[in-house]
Amino acid sequence: MISFNYETDFELHHESDFSNWISEVILSENKKEGEINYIFCDDDYLLGINQQYLDHDTLTDIISFDYSVGNEINGDIFVSVERVKENATDYKVTFHEEIQRVLVHGVLHYCGYKDKTESDELVMRAKEEEKMKMFHVEQ
Repeated sequence: MISFNYETDFELHHESDFSNWISEVILSENKKEGEINYIFCDDDYLLGINQQYLDHDTLTDIISFDYSVGNEINGDIFVSVERVKENATDYKVTFHEEIQRVLVHGVLHYCGYKDKTESDELVMRAKEEEKMKMFHVEQ
């Protein structure tokens, strides 16, 4: 089950479209959907998590805690809406595109993809692009 939680005034529109898409992404990677919680927050909230749990004193757009067991994907994905907005401007993409990229990025980590090395990052970016093409909003 995919759930969306808010620690800020931001609200994700079309939640069911996003959760259906994320479910499809998980299946496309031959994984089983467990409990995935997205928590939308601001920079200060995510910085606190970064400092407390990862001992990093930097702003970031996403932090994911992976509780997957075997082939079942489980975890908490914290997203700074402020970082996503700023990154969308910096990368010259829409907020919608950038939020999709961040949401799928966390799930791809749970599927085993890394991004610490340059070659891993290239694979991750290609996977993000591939999975973003799977997103469709019901009209």
